Amino acid sequence: MTYKKFLIKQKQVNNPIEFLSFTINMNNHTFYVCLTILVFLLVLCRATNGLTQAEALIKWKQSLPDQPILDSWVINSTATTQTPCSWRGITCDSQGSVAIINLAQTGLAGTLRNFNFSVFPNLLRLDLKVNNLTGPIPQNIGVLSNLQFLDLSTNHLNGTLPLSLANLTQVYEFDVSRTHIAGILDPRLFPDGSDNPKSGLIGIRNFLSQDTLLGGRIPNEIGNIRNLTILAIEGNKFYGPIPPSLGNCTHLSIVRLSENLLTGTIPPSIGKLTNLTDVRLFTNNLNGTVPQEFGNLSSLIVLHLAENNFVGQLPQVCKSGKLARFGAAYNSFTGPIPRSLRNCSALFRVRLEYNRLTGFADQDFGVYPNLTYMDFSYNKVVGHLSANWGACKSMRSLKMAGNALSGNIPGEIFQLNQLEELDLSSNQISGEIPPQIGNSAKLYELNLSHNKLSGKIPSEIGKLSNLRSLDLSMNMLLGSIPNQIGDISNLQNLNLSNNKLTGTIPYQIGNLAALQYFLDWSYNSLSGNIPADLGKLSNLISLNISHNNLSGSIPHSISEMLSLSALNLSYNNLAGPAPEGGIFNSSYPLDLSNNKDLCGRVRGLQPCNVFLSQPVGESSEKNKVVILVASLGGGLLISLVLVGICFLCHKRKARAPSQKISVGGTNPFSICYFDGRVVYADIIEATNNFDSQYCIGEGALGKVYKAEMQGGQVFAVKRLKCDADNLDVESIKSFQNEVKAMTETRHRNIVKLYGFCSQGMHTFLIYEYMDRGNLADLLKRENGAVELDWHKRVDIIKAVASALSYMHHDCTPPLIHRDISSKNVLLSSNLSAHISDFGTARFLKPDSPIRTSFAGTYGYAAPELAYTMAVTEKCDVFSFGVLALEVLMGKHPSDLVSVLQTWSEEKENSEKISLDPRLSPPPNNRILKELNLIANIALSCIQVNPQSRPTMQNIVQQLRL
Repeated sequence: MTYKKFLIKQKQVNNPIEFLSFTINMNNHTFYVCLTILVFLLVLCRATNGLTQAEALIKWKQSLPDQPILDSWVINSTATTQTPCSWRGITCDSQGSVAIINLAQTGLAGTLRNFNFSVFPNLLRLDLKVNNLTGPIPQNIGVLSNLQFLDLSTNHLNGTLPLSLANLTQVYEFDVSRTHIAGILDPRLFPDGSDNPKSGLIGIRNFLSQDTLLGGRIPNEIGNIRNLTILAIEGNKFYGPIPPSLGNCTHLSIVRLSENLLTGTIPPSIGKLTNLTDVRLFTNNLNGTVPQEFGNLSSLIVLHLAENNFVGQLPQVCKSGKLARFGAAYNSFTGPIPRSLRNCSALFRVRLEYNRLTGFADQDFGVYPNLTYMDFSYNKVVGHLSANWGACKSMRSLKMAGNALSGNIPGEIFQLNQLEELDLSSNQISGEIPPQIGNSAKLYELNLSHNKLSGKIPSEIGKLSNLRSLDLSMNMLLGSIPNQIGDISNLQNLNLSNNKLTGTIPYQIGNLAALQYFLDWSYNSLSGNIPADLGKLSNLISLNISHNNLSGSIPHSISEMLSLSALNLSYNNLAGPAPEGGIFNSSYPLDLSNNKDLCGRVRGLQPCNVFLSQPVGESSEKNKVVILVASLGGGLLISLVLVGICFLCHKRKARAPSQKISVGGTNPFSICYFDGRVVYADIIEATNNFDSQYCIGEGALGKVYKAEMQGGQVFAVKRLKCDADNLDVESIKSFQNEVKAMTETRHRNIVKLYGFCSQGMHTFLIYEYMDRGNLADLLKRENGAVELDWHKRVDIIKAVASALSYMHHDCTPPLIHRDISSKNVLLSSNLSAHISDFGTARFLKPDSPIRTSFAGTYGYAAPELAYTMAVTEKCDVFSFGVLALEVLMGKHPSDLVSVLQTWSEEKENSEKISLDPRLSPPPNNRILKELNLIANIALSCIQVNPQSRPTMQNIVQQLRL
């Protein structure tokens, strides 16, 4: 029975008992509709106990907390008639009846439970937006049959939309959206009309306090509000399909359903609403194709479809030329870029990134005088870059990364004096960098990496005084680094690695005082001395100038760079004593390896006086041995490991150690020079032959022991499980993988490998000891969870993200961990996070995903591993998303991960995501915003479609903002 027929029927039933009997015989859904209407009838029939509108408002006020905004709501005991028309927020019509209640943005607190809607039959406008109201929307709101405007947005309301809303047939604007409560950022903060702050993702979901959100299904009865022009329910937890009945609301102009959990397809009926100007469906779980009828919406100005699971082709969305904002990023759209976009001169913002769209960069786009933001990165667009982009005079951000663009960079692009971001990375662009680059004075991010650029770096680049990030790596650039690079005073990241640069390092590099995150000039042919001016970079965290032809000594000033936590000077011609102190006390041996004649008290180097204490002949022989060992490098090391393990497991020949070593000075576990027999003896003694009392953990590869040496140093020793009678090939392979991965990675948030030993009956790895254990155990303990306050939890997530970004984007080839979990995140004494356990790690060859058996931890592994053996870096991204949610919630999200991916239409009450209740609320808005950003990032990481997940590099960039 239709809703309309039901209303006709209920008019024929005068006896409430008879009416109730009638409703019971109907199906469940209609029963609830009928029961709701019955409540209205009973309410309307009841006497109001003679309450006037003033008395009803006073009664509501008395149920609310005391608040100054209602001080004017007072009944005058001396007045013969009581009218609220002069009270704050109250407006009456000519008959003295309340027509408008407007208390928007007044900080009003309390609930609507005791508001007697039946006393206000002439109410036309109810505006309570941006307040602190809690609780549900009352069912009897439906008695306001003359209501035209209802705005309850940006409050703390919860529950479902009452079916009685179907009775509000005169309402033309209906807004219950949530955009900033519980840390959700109000879009009014972004007056440029952007979809979100500069985070690389569209939209921010409020899953941090779901108990203060509206939810449930959007009732199909909403289609009875035929006069609707604005429907806004964004930023809540509505699930299920979009009601097809919305197609009945032919006056609809604005539909905002974004940032919910909606599933299913877009009803074709919505594509027939010719008055639509603004449609926002982003950040849901919608799927299927977008109705081609959207191409006929001649009034459309805003269309946001991003962060869903849409497939198929995009409709021709801009036939009328009015479209200004268009977002379809993070989906699985295929086919050509809509032809209609070429002549869509009104475009203001366009986001098409992370799809599989095809097209031609020089044919499918036109000239857009109003366009400020264009991103079609990571699609399948080919062709040359058109000079027409230089005619888009308002352009501030132009991103085309990850396509197959070719040809030269047109100099016209750098004539855009408003340009702030330019990302052309990971294409096939050739030719020289245009000298016009100096004209883009506002540019703060420039990424031309992973292309085929040649020629010299133009000196005009020094004019980009606002530039914060410059990446020209993985090209074929020639010549010397221009001195003018020292004029880029705001530069924070600089990457010129993997080119053919020659000449000396300009001393002007010392002028870049703002350099903070990394300076990478590795894999070039730079020569000459390392300038002492590098020591002026007092904020720099990572310095890599390995694989060059640098000579001379290492400047002492580098040891005084207190912020430096990663240094790589390997594969050069450096000589002389290495500085002491600073980064050199904690650097990896490989960071200084393969140089000409370095010496000193740094791990991996021979003491500088070693040759003076030996006979001439013996010194000569010693030199030869050192040079030979250094030249063999990591490849020989891994081979020896594998041979040693096989020898151990087959022969089982133990040799009794006879030496001891002092650990008071140089670390005896340096991979480059340790004596295996001595290490073996010390470890056996420190662990009492691996007695169980020293065991601090156990994994699939083996047990981990705490080894406290005589000199006071403490190490974590992972002992390999190996049965001589049953050679465990997988264990050997895992051991080999771990050694290879750990010897080729250097990052402050990756646990340090000091060495390995294959001796006697035992084979083990010697690691840096983390005295706070793993993250999982600390989160489980009540006192541990409290100790991990919100600041520390944010730092932990950032640290893990930074390490994974380094592995995926800074290692050559990229390194995939494959088992990111809270058990494999270790914490130091100051609760700094370090990724550990690289037994399942693999190096990823370009354009060649790993195909292997399943590896990982249940609950963290990406869903695609259940049906494919292909492993990419997006598997780590998924695991990171689960880990981030776990840190926010204080427990593993468990089945909630699958609920968030595809919301069950059958489920009325889902398990809620909330911040760890063992901690007090976030202390300030900054932390609140960071937590909210992390939640949004985590949810983007656990998308079912791997292509829809962001990269770790993108995540790190977001977390830095």
